[in-house]
Amino acid sequence: MPYIIETFDKPEHQAVRQAHRPAHLDFLTAHQHLLLACGAKLDDDGKDLGGGLYVVDLDTRQAAQEFIEADPFFQAGLFANVSITRWRKAYLAGKCCL
Repeated sequence: MPYIIETFDKPEHQAVRQAHRPAHLDFLTAHQHLLLACGAKLDDDGKDLGGGLYVVDLDTRQAAQEFIEADPFFQAGLFANVSITRWRKAYLAGKCCL
């Protein structure tokens, strides 16, 4: 069962995000087999809103928690809040999964 992980950066932490972005991208590459989708949240002008969304293919909430805690952004103390929600695929990449 996939999980959605939504992250919310601490205010005024864009420098932390930028400093740890290369390690974060390496982390995503190393775990790409678990990623159904992920990316930064942006405003309508394309500016970083300070947070991200991950849709991960993991079996348990504990595994999702361990995944996000291993992310260099989490380890750097970037996030003010992290939300983990179990998700049922109805459509993925234009295909029905029901």
